[in-house]
Amino acid sequence: MGALSALSALRSALEDRRILVVCGSGGVGKTTSAASLGLVAALKGRRVLVCTIDPSRRLATSLGLSRLSEKPRSLDLSRLARRGGGSMSAMVLDTKRTFDALVERYAGGPEARDRILQNRFYQQVSSALAGSQEYMAMEKLLELSQDQRFDLIVLDTPPTRHALDFLEAPDRLTSFLDASVLRYFLRPYFAAGRLTLRVATRTGAAALRLADRYLGLQFLEDLSEFFLAFEGMYDGFKRRAADVHALLRRENAGFVLVASPARAALDEAIYFHRRLLEKGMPLVAIVVNRVHPVPARGSRQAGPRAEPPVDPRLSEILLDIVGDQRKVAARERHAIARLSVDTRAPLALVPDLETDVHDLRGLAAFGRAVFA
Repeated sequence: MGALSALSALRSALEDRRILVVCGSGGVGKTTSAASLGLVAALKGRRVLVCTIDPSRRLATSLGLSRLSEKPRSLDLSRLARRGGGSMSAMVLDTKRTFDALVERYAGGPEARDRILQNRFYQQVSSALAGSQEYMAMEKLLELSQDQRFDLIVLDTPPTRHALDFLEAPDRLTSFLDASVLRYFLRPYFAAGRLTLRVATRTGAAALRLADRYLGLQFLEDLSEFFLAFEGMYDGFKRRAADVHALLRRENAGFVLVASPARAALDEAIYFHRRLLEKGMPLVAIVVNRVHPVPARGSRQAGPRAEPPVDPRLSEILLDIVGDQRKVAARERHAIARLSVDTRAPLALVPDLETDVHDLRGLAAFGRAVFA
């Protein structure tokens, strides 16, 4: 589908949708795209919140800020022309605090809550457990979707090697918490309240001695307490994950997939697009960022005024540079054409900008490039 349909789809989404999830592999300009789309919507009169999961401060940098917190921070748009009374806020997800809030919500009571929050294993892994960052991103999205202060929530997904991790990691996390081999292995030996090497079976005792040698008995006790304390909370975790998936399938939600013209990024975009279709989640458009323009072909102008002579060696060098640029542009457009054929999705091409985005004016310029 052509650029006009992509721009129309993006404009419509920024005007009407409640949730936009911006996905893409690392290094393709995903955070800049998310912030820019949010700014475009704010300048058109909507109350926008951009939430990033990226701990490297890329969003803060693109907004011209030194840092962001886990609370929405209002941005000053007074220097940019606005049509209506729109506003823009930004925040960064604190995975640990979001996980803690989830524990407080689903723990069976104060005793169970404190047992988990004070568990040393939980304190170590609640921010680093595989899938926890993506799960908490979806949990925060569900919470923000009910916040009436904002018309549009733009979620900048975590920087992952594979964009699909955002959709699949929460399932892996809940599966780990619910059906971990360690959980079922350790429970019989800790159910009485204390882990001990005096177990009924010879095999069990040998296994525990081996684990104690390499992990330490205190670690096993913390691990056992962690899994036992989480019993009764798995249903709540799974229900919230299902609620988010249902939320993302609604008509007022949509995905914007960001890629670069590099072959690996485009291959991943094709794969991610296919999985979105399989999960029944709506794609708004694909933004291909940092596309090199095709160099214009020069023409000699005849006239009475003669041009100054040019060093032939310099002319040859310049022609080689232009020729290389044409090859790069042609290669990129060939790859982008394959993306268009394989996905049949609306594509918006953004040229490779000369400068990095480091403030609201830069974001506005990026937005103009998206909708050029």
